[in-house]
Amino acid sequence: MTEVAPRWGAVDLAVAFVVAQLASALGFALFAAAQGIPMGELDTDALTIGEVALLQVPLWLGLLGVPLLATRLRGNGPVRDLGLWTTLRDAPVGLAIGVACQLVLVPLVTLPIFIFTDTDQEALEAPARELTDKAQGPGVLVLVLVVVVAAPLAEEVFFRGMLQRTLARHLPIWPAMLITSVLFGISHFQALQLPALAAFGLVLSVLAHRTGRLGPSIWAHVGFNATTVVALVAGG
Repeated sequence: MTEVAPRWGAVDLAVAFVVAQLASALGFALFAAAQGIPMGELDTDALTIGEVALLQVPLWLGLLGVPLLATRLRGNGPVRDLGLWTTLRDAPVGLAIGVACQLVLVPLVTLPIFIFTDTDQEALEAPARELTDKAQGPGVLVLVLVVVVAAPLAEEVFFRGMLQRTLARHLPIWPAMLITSVLFGISHFQALQLPALAAFGLVLSVLAHRTGRLGPSIWAHVGFNATTVVALVAGG
């Protein structure tokens, strides 16, 4: 098959973001309507883990669906254009890097926050703890599917696959990776976790760039998220 010059880029990134946000908002609106309550009165803290998982699906339509569709229609497909493939070696290496980042990189990056502010570990873990507290019994499996499987795949395709490669067409690779990493951190809407997420994002960007494929970064992302889930679920 003859390879063509990709015609996807910034416009597709904007479309992916808009589709993700609109689809997510529509999903919440439909869910609230199904519950018979006004959208403004929907208590997200009261959602079950299954409901949280269901409401993530529209978001992934943008982050994952648009890049996959754009590369097929305006490029050479996600394997060639985004590096969406993996090798047997990617799994153990990526998982080890992800676990190491969670156990070593995150504490190092967040240490100044503990030193210079009144923030403690409990505050840092609050967003993840809120999610894991919802997971009881079969809910743990749903949590794993959402946080450990689906989220890494969707986020890596969007950030390291489409965003980073689009930026790299116009910028030197290090600024492209730095911008991608910061935007990755910001996208989680967690101010306290932003430095650690951006630092981890840079590790993922380097993996994707150096190998030319998303396999290592996806597996590292899986290992990173899995470490958090295991620690919080095991800790009760």
